[in-house]
Amino acid sequence: MNIQQLYEYCLSKKGVTEHFPFDEDTLVFKVGGKMFCLTSLQNWEKGNPSLNLKCDPQKAIELRATYEAIQPGYHMSKKHWNTVFFHNDVATKMMVELINHSYDLVFESLPKKIKQEIEKLEN
Repeated sequence: MNIQQLYEYCLSKKGVTEHFPFDEDTLVFKVGGKMFCLTSLQNWEKGNPSLNLKCDPQKAIELRATYEAIQPGYHMSKKHWNTVFFHNDVATKMMVELINHSYDLVFESLPKKIKQEIEKLEN
């Protein structure tokens, strides 16, 4: 997966918007106004890409124990966020699953009204 594929994949999910709320480097994808994926554009350019993804706390512990490339979330709540490094022991298929898991967690936490509005959207 490259940055363009990540960008297109995240934006293909219902209700997703892109933002740069912190600085010009940190690309943030949100659903319903809540973050589910963050990445540094400079790290992609340097060949050291990673994503910060929300994760169920118990699953986060298991993933960190299993994969060297999955670490506690950098500059995020270590309980609920992981930083996942590309090109290590996490295959693209697993990265997609982790993005989906993050999106689903955030989507399910949204108020019912917002979820219904997003579900009505066309992709």
